[in-house]
Amino acid sequence: MLELQAGGLEATLVPEAGGIVSRLTWRGPDGRLHDVLRSSPGEEASTAAPNFFGTWAMLPFANRAFGSVVDDGKRRFLVAANDANGTIHGFGWQSAWQVLDHGRSRAVLEHRRTEGPDPYRYRARQDVILDEAGMTIRFSIVNEAQATLPFGMGHHPWFPCAADTRLALHAEGALVFGEAFRATGQQAFPDGGPYAQAPVFRSTEVTAWSFIGWDGRARVETPSTGLAIALTASENLNCPVVWAPAGADFLCVEPQSHAIGAPSEPAARLAAPLRQLAPGERLEGWLRIAPEAI
Repeated sequence: MLELQAGGLEATLVPEAGGIVSRLTWRGPDGRLHDVLRSSPGEEASTAAPNFFGTWAMLPFANRAFGSVVDDGKRRFLVAANDANGTIHGFGWQSAWQVLDHGRSRAVLEHRRTEGPDPYRYRARQDVILDEAGMTIRFSIVNEAQATLPFGMGHHPWFPCAADTRLALHAEGALVFGEAFRATGQQAFPDGGPYAQAPVFRSTEVTAWSFIGWDGRARVETPSTGLAIALTASENLNCPVVWAPAGADFLCVEPQSHAIGAPSEPAARLAAPLRQLAPGERLEGWLRIAPEAI
């Protein structure tokens, strides 16, 4: 377990449990302590099932590969199942990460996959940096296989959500889902989409979106706690997933490089595919989470 601190921000990292940032808190100008990321008191970070708190990397693909199939239209192979519907969020969250560097406000972690039943061989890194205004995570993956393979990546932040929490986000479009979040097509949003006007987020129904053409900025604002959170991400992570169960006390805005199901579903691949990396080629991106007082 690693602790980082800068200004009023404190973060906890658990390298051995998927390299997760398990806690991010901020003491605002009025002295109040805020959970910037959803915490889970009494629950330890695990690699047995996806963690419902903090933020953690998704790679060598993000979100779902239905039936554990990776199919880029040229080659097709299976990866190990870790979910009832196939494989979810790749392998990084289930792996131990090595600490390459650790200081007061920065940590560098690495995860390498050198064996397995599928072709994926890679080196992944996360550079977690706190400054007085926020946390930046720069992450990358390098193809160390002997063949060109489809890769994707993302990060999975869990934000606290109260009855008055609002989400602001603009996107050009989204997938259209059929059963079990399988894509059947896509739709365009001339007006910026369902969160363009920052509506109250919490719903009596499950919320699930795979957006396309995001502008890289989102804002989560909760007047009752006095906390706003600005999320920004690199241009290539422009396919965020927004998800929460009905009435949940959290919401997820997950910057990622491709659409839900793009590893396995033709309609998702058509909308926003994985990227082909030649041996030695790198995919990289970043996200930043910055708290603000309302």
